[in-house]
Amino acid sequence: MSITDSATRDHRFRRMAGRDPAESHRSATPLELLFDLTLVVAFSQAGTQASHLFELGHWAPGIGAFAFSVFAICWAWINYSWLASAFDNDDVFFRVATMVQMIGVLILALGLPQMFHSVDEGLHVDNSVVVAGYVVMRVSIIALWLRVARHDPQCRTTAMTYAVLIAIAQVGWIIQIFVDPPLATTVVVVLVLAIFEMAIPVVAERRGGRTPWHPHHISERYGLLVIITLGEIVLGTILAVSAVVEAQGWSVEAGLVAFGGTALTFGLWWVYFMMPSGEVLARHRERGFGWGYGHLVIFGSLAATGAGLHVAAVVIAHEAHIDATAAILTVVVPVAIFTIAVFALYSLLLRQIDRFHLLLLAGAILALAASAVAVASGATVGVGIVIAACSPLAVIVGYETIGHRHQAAALERALAS
Repeated sequence: MSITDSATRDHRFRRMAGRDPAESHRSATPLELLFDLTLVVAFSQAGTQASHLFELGHWAPGIGAFAFSVFAICWAWINYSWLASAFDNDDVFFRVATMVQMIGVLILALGLPQMFHSVDEGLHVDNSVVVAGYVVMRVSIIALWLRVARHDPQCRTTAMTYAVLIAIAQVGWIIQIFVDPPLATTVVVVLVLAIFEMAIPVVAERRGGRTPWHPHHISERYGLLVIITLGEIVLGTILAVSAVVEAQGWSVEAGLVAFGGTALTFGLWWVYFMMPSGEVLARHRERGFGWGYGHLVIFGSLAATGAGLHVAAVVIAHEAHIDATAAILTVVVPVAIFTIAVFALYSLLLRQIDRFHLLLLAGAILALAASAVAVASGATVGVGIVIAACSPLAVIVGYETIGHRHQAAALERALAS
């Protein structure tokens, strides 16, 4: 019975069994959208802290702390989203568990400033509050998996494997807080625990069977988080425009920054949603692992682009310790990573490599290189941002004129295989 049926409009306790993966008209729920709002705060906090280190020229600690932040934010969200896609029954228990997830995200976000600061100092990593928030989110997930194990006999082995392995990982994270090892040791421990966490879904679903997640629903959920991370680029654009206006008043440079940042955001959105994720996942569910894991790079690069525009704002205001060339690189490098990641995910999803798409990728990277060269040659940051916005434009023009036919043929082969 659908949870939207009139017989289930209350939210009393009920069985948390697997949903129909072929359910029609399945879409994101208001509860999921509410949960996603907390990630806006987390991404904004991570971007702000990273941009501060970047404008000081502290590249290694900025990149390291930002990567850890993005993993913590996104990995817990990914696990929650796949579980919800398969088992969301919208009862009071599930709703409260989601609220706990939201609390965890906010705790994590509150701990990011001290974590970034400690990494920058280089002695040890003060990630106790960040890890505490992450563990709160994971404890909520453990409770949900235990409930699935109790209510759905077919998924009991899978659910118990998830619950036990996630619990073991959380013990590791908590021990790391109290031991408080030096920075180098912490990096190794974090990498080991992150790899262990990412192995859990593979082990659980191979050991006990696949969970009944909905391909179009999960595709929509990922798309919504992409839109949220694009919001960081919009925020970065506003900060950069404000910096120009404060320094120069309303000018051509302000217009270039506003147009370039908006065009870049819109272009990246267009490029991402060219990917026919839901259609292919519905036919090839086994491709979900690579597709889902690859989005960690997508989310991180988009959030980093927003942080880069924060840096550009500081440079425009003449308050940074780096020059304009370094500032534009904080924008074009994450855009390049995003573009490469989208093309790689597309090829992985369809199990095909299209030479024409490689040409589009080359054109997109050349536009980004031109942006950096232009600023290094004396062009303003605003001009550099406008040129960078031509990167997704090259892909869009190629796709809308010729590439869409290549995709239609590739999609037909993928769905027929």
